[in-house]
Amino acid sequence: MLGSLKNHPPGYVGTQRKNHPLCHETIRWKSEVPLTEGQLRSKRDEFWDTAPAFEGRKEIWDALRAATFAAEALDFQLAQAILDGANISVPNGYLTECYDELGSQYKLPIYCLSYPINIVKEDYGRDSPAEYSEPVDGGTEIVLKLRLSSTCTDVKLPVYSKDTIGQCKKKLQAQEGIDAFTQRWFYGGKLLGDKMHIDEAHIQPGYIVQVIVNTEKQSLAIS
Repeated sequence: MLGSLKNHPPGYVGTQRKNHPLCHETIRWKSEVPLTEGQLRSKRDEFWDTAPAFEGRKEIWDALRAATFAAEALDFQLAQAILDGANISVPNGYLTECYDELGSQYKLPIYCLSYPINIVKEDYGRDSPAEYSEPVDGGTEIVLKLRLSSTCTDVKLPVYSKDTIGQCKKKLQAQEGIDAFTQRWFYGGKLLGDKMHIDEAHIQPGYIVQVIVNTEKQSLAIS
């Protein structure tokens, strides 16, 4: 397992460990093997699904996961609030090494914290490949309520139940000008894959879909 937790010797008190405010910068790193965004998401999902199952406190893992999403969206104020609320300290200012109030150590792999500089850009339908083209039977029209991390606002997006998440990202791009490549959709704490159909996500009416926007990638795409 890639994550780890370590208990310190008797007499160690977690609150005695020197804390440090979360650094407001993105960690830059290079993957040994170039990864597509889909492959990176799969690695992240595997880590978050397995780490809490073996060791550590689930509520701490959940808080760390929420903090990493906020930090990647460059909302460091929210990330810090999440850490403070869960009594999580980061002695070096980065989420790579964290401690709970009992002194237990939680280590997060770097690929969960930021994209590698050699990420392989995937084609999100700029040339209209078949999987992102409009379906023959669009299904039922639905209006999704999306919360955008980039603006902290809610928007409504008309879609069809047979649309894929990838198609919906393109519709959001057309409506709000947010590049589909920079969007990550979450519902009920789970990442929605691009090939998943809306009806498979079982989004309840009135419930909010979180859209995490990587503003750093968006600025690169614009440039």
